[in-house]
Amino acid sequence: MPDLVPDPPASPPSRPAAAAAGTGWDAEEFRGQVQSALEEFLAAQSERLQVLGPDAGRLLDEARAATRGGKRFRAAFCWWGYRAVQPEVSDEKSLVRACAALELLHASALVHDDYMDASDTRRGRPATHHGFAAEHRDLGWRGDPGQYGAAAAILLGDLLLSWADELLRHSGLPLERVAAALDVFDLCRSEVIAGQFLDVSVQARGHADVQTAMTVLRYKSAKYSIERPLHIGAALAGAAPTTLEQLTEFGLPLGEAFQLRDDLLGVFGDPATTGKPAGDDLIEGKRTVLVALALQAAEPRQAAELDAALGGALSPEQVDRLRHIIDGSGAHRSVEEMIDRLADQALAALERASVDDRARQVLRELAVAATRRTV
Repeated sequence: MPDLVPDPPASPPSRPAAAAAGTGWDAEEFRGQVQSALEEFLAAQSERLQVLGPDAGRLLDEARAATRGGKRFRAAFCWWGYRAVQPEVSDEKSLVRACAALELLHASALVHDDYMDASDTRRGRPATHHGFAAEHRDLGWRGDPGQYGAAAAILLGDLLLSWADELLRHSGLPLERVAAALDVFDLCRSEVIAGQFLDVSVQARGHADVQTAMTVLRYKSAKYSIERPLHIGAALAGAAPTTLEQLTEFGLPLGEAFQLRDDLLGVFGDPATTGKPAGDDLIEGKRTVLVALALQAAEPRQAAELDAALGGALSPEQVDRLRHIIDGSGAHRSVEEMIDRLADQALAALERASVDDRARQVLRELAVAATRRTV
């Protein structure tokens, strides 16, 4: 199915291209370091749990799959939140481990989110609950395969959440700095879980205005994707409260722009790139800002058609029809404009912030990558 997202408008001069920034930071190398830290941690967990036998091994295999790949934005913002305050890193391996803890939190959220949303796939492979249900079915075990898959997803998500805390606490950084970061981490986890419950409640009610949809977006994703990782990194570096406030002025609007881009990809993204079915958010009935704007602006008959179709089993032709309604309402363009406005707001705040200049440059690069991505 063709990707209906129009080419984004040209970036204004205030958003420098990553390649032109000349920071010398190798994002791919950093992702490799994070992956290595995760693999090392999971290997230790595998050794610890091997006494439980092959079932524990199957759970560990799924944990490895759930933590593989991705852009590692959360880890990167944590790293550069630290470097914004403390330009020199005396123990890089320990800091990478602390950053990797955020990727365990993210993996936990995705495993649970896929089950709650009844998603079939994640990054081009079966979602955890589907994979375990299929295995149950293929082996002819007793009971309900779907219930078994649900139990496996809940338990794996819980385990990953527990491990995120463990990896941060045992990262190897000074305990007093880790304690300060854990305070932020505790708040981050509370926000994302409460935000997720708000999201499922909004879907259950079948209604969300733009303001409510923005609240869901802020707490379910925006804060834990960018603002809190920045805060955790800065706390590990011993940041003062005023620095955390400045990082919020940058990180929160950027996190909102990041999630708005994700909402567009959930409707208009190319499945070959996103690893999710076309129009996946429509099939799942997501009451996103994009959908709220479309319902508000579309002609009444079309708005009613979109509202009734959300959360149903949609054919490719029906998905195309709903995408046409959203696009025709002006909601698509409105969200693009919101992303531009929020990104500009974030970058202006970054210019004012009292942070290391090299960190400022890389954070500019990350802001562009987070809001201009196609996956």
